[in-house]
Amino acid sequence: MEVNKSNIKYIEWRSTEDLHEDIRNSISELRFIKDEQLFLEDLIKGHTIQLISGNTYEESKEVISMLSKHSKKLPQLLTQLMTHSNNLQILLDEQEVPGEMQDYKEVHYKLMFDVIAYHSKFKKIKRKIFLLIKQLMKQDRQKRLLK
Repeated sequence: MEVNKSNIKYIEWRSTEDLHEDIRNSISELRFIKDEQLFLEDLIKGHTIQLISGNTYEESKEVISMLSKHSKKLPQLLTQLMTHSNNLQILLDEQEVPGEMQDYKEVHYKLMFDVIAYHSKFKKIKRKIFLLIKQLMKQDRQKRLLK
């Protein structure tokens, strides 16, 4: 999967306040995605019968498994970000060690890249689910109009 690296430019020049703000925003974004995943799971449960019957079974099975696999990665990523945030506190509280801030920024870059990739993949899955549900609702409406 390709993710645009330009979204996280110049991390090596950022201040500790900016790094902390990045982490806070990423954690907030991932918590919101967690709520969105719960919504999508409820949406899928509400349309289960339509999803398993008809010609959309294979596609819906694939999309649901993608959502399930993707949802399992979220707690790990959130934990990594929380730990990273705590490491920033430790980094600021303790005495300065040469190269420690550079190492922190390298980890920060990797985590921000992972968050962007996670968000991008989630948006694709969400779009597929909405298109699938939209298709099912159109078919249901057509069946009701024919009766």
